[in-house]
Amino acid sequence: MSPFGVGGIIDLRGESFVAADARSWRRGEVVESPRLARKLDVAGFRAAPAIPAGKAQYVSRIGPVYVRFPRWLFCPKCRRMTYWIAEHEERDKAPRCGRCSDSPQLAPMRFVQVCRDGHMADIDWRRWAHWQAEGHERRQCQVRQLTFTTSPDSSGLDALRVDCFACGAGQTLEGVTDKNALLRRGTSCSGTHPWQDAGDERIDCEETPRVIQRGASNVYFPVVHSAIEIPLPEDGDEDEADALKVTSHALWRRVAGAPDGPAAGTLIEYIAEDCEVDEEFVRKLLHEDAIDRSAAPAGTNAKDDLSIGEWAAFTSHDPESVSSREFRIAQVSLDSKPDDPPSVSLLHQRIERVVAATRIREVRALEGFTRIEADDRDRLVSVNPVARAEWLPAVESYGEGIFIALDDDALRAWENSPGVRDWVGHMETNLGSSFQENRCRERTGPRLLPRYVMLHTLAHQLIRQLSYESGYNAASLRERVYARSHAPGSPHPAQSGVFVYTAAGDSEGTLGGLVRQGQPPHLTDTLVRLLESAQWCSQDPLCSDSTGRSLANLNRAACHACTLLPETSCEIGNVLLDRTLLIGDGQVEGFFRPVIAAALEESAAAVEAP
Repeated sequence: MSPFGVGGIIDLRGESFVAADARSWRRGEVVESPRLARKLDVAGFRAAPAIPAGKAQYVSRIGPVYVRFPRWLFCPKCRRMTYWIAEHEERDKAPRCGRCSDSPQLAPMRFVQVCRDGHMADIDWRRWAHWQAEGHERRQCQVRQLTFTTSPDSSGLDALRVDCFACGAGQTLEGVTDKNALLRRGTSCSGTHPWQDAGDERIDCEETPRVIQRGASNVYFPVVHSAIEIPLPEDGDEDEADALKVTSHALWRRVAGAPDGPAAGTLIEYIAEDCEVDEEFVRKLLHEDAIDRSAAPAGTNAKDDLSIGEWAAFTSHDPESVSSREFRIAQVSLDSKPDDPPSVSLLHQRIERVVAATRIREVRALEGFTRIEADDRDRLVSVNPVARAEWLPAVESYGEGIFIALDDDALRAWENSPGVRDWVGHMETNLGSSFQENRCRERTGPRLLPRYVMLHTLAHQLIRQLSYESGYNAASLRERVYARSHAPGSPHPAQSGVFVYTAAGDSEGTLGGLVRQGQPPHLTDTLVRLLESAQWCSQDPLCSDSTGRSLANLNRAACHACTLLPETSCEIGNVLLDRTLLIGDGQVEGFFRPVIAAALEESAAAVEAP
């Protein structure tokens, strides 16, 4: 799925490969996720096919296909370069030099060419070496005998050199990463991906190819979507269940794409009969779907917002009605007592609900990838770049988690403060001009609310604190922030909570550490400790006084020393974070500032007591 999914480069024991598209899969178990399939407009999902344990020597061509890339390799001893082709491959053997006596393993060239449309190919090193050669030599030399050498006289790219062994022409790699370096040498985009045939599947691409190191972070940006599978309530709306059944039907996409087509009537009749509903019901859903497709701006379509159903499930007054074999939750009491100290009472007043999820099932699906730019959906390369993908690669994992919902009245009073609105207004302005805006809006909604930044920071601090107390490390925990804004007039309730859950649980789903931390008095102690730790950072005052951090200044008081998490843990890439909205300072009031102030007074009183 990530980071070695379709189009991703993986290094293994000195060899380099790239994952081919999903058409190469021979098998794969079906992964059920109707809500996510409806959002992504696909028929379903499949898990990556795996070779059974102990059967690798008897079975071939089952798992996802990886092809060798780049194909230009060089010998680390004699420095001769070789263009490796499929006919040279030997099963379970790495490429080796045939000229040296000890046959050292060939190493892949570290530079490749990519374009903004997602195409990637080997650099034409022969053209590069002969670019400044004399006209006669440049035309006559047709031998692909190149050498890749290094010079001890320099430490930059000018110390690397590609030379022609036959005619002596050559050139250093100085300037190879310039934006138009290949264009100046007459090299255009390949129009293909590494696993595609350069003849039949090549397209004419007018994008300028760029040279990038194959291990660079901007070579591959996977677009992954996730959903927590929740059951429909037993006493829920029957029409909602029927609608989900219809929109998950294998033929739904075909009729939704052409509701007035010649075959639409037949397809509607078949879907209605198969789902045991009226044809008029199917036509009504088609009409609603057409309105949503044409009228909903990016980030405002409620049907694409999976958090609405998840929020309803976690805040249900009857947890048993939304529990199933794959989704088991129970509301937990904070165990408030009359003799609690003021800091604990103030903390409990700000928390409306705590839910322990003893078992959840999460499905993550790979829609495609981009290169060079992370948030350019217009250039998204599908997992099937030749035809529209009918299904997407997906993986399912089981785990446990803690859901915390804050008191909405207290939250509204806090975020309506002029100081808080102005403080977050600067982040909203930065977000509007950021290249990450579209991806972030999918989580925040059409407008960035102060509650989202505060709750997102709370989730990060909670994960960091739980990593010390729950038995899971931070990279094994994930967050889901429920603080999305809705379009004006939306009937959906306001959200004000966070869900922290395991991202790497085994097939049974839990080690029990998170659920235990959600029980009294552990959760109260955890929250108090995280608020205490959020008050300072080893990089203060630089961190606390920051008016803009990270790409596009989307963070304020947040850095690696105090708030940021591993990439696998954060849902929007470690942006829109600010400790100040939790704890407050002289300019803005933090949501939990009264709790911290009361705790400090209690500590001072305890120290001064005889």
